[in-house]
Amino acid sequence: MRKVANFCDFFVLSSGTSTRQVKAIAEGIVDGIEQSGAKVRFKQGFLEGHWALIDLGTVVAHVFDQASREFYSLDYLWQEAKQVSIDLKN
Repeated sequence: MRKVANFCDFFVLSSGTSTRQVKAIAEGIVDGIEQSGAKVRFKQGFLEGHWALIDLGTVVAHVFDQASREFYSLDYLWQEAKQVSIDLKN
């Protein structure tokens, strides 16, 4: 994101299959960040569970349900940014 946006260095885009899973993923991110001693600057969308946003300063994490991820299409909107894929299944 550094070359296309001045408000963060990285976006983390992830998806859950239900609002419950979106909330759980977002809460897991916040818990992990806080356990590491870092601070969450801002968070939003945890109640609805369609799109949760977690602002960590240089990193902004987005957790979507499938419909919201397709509708807002941040992957397309910020397509000029370098993409890094991470496989967390292993």
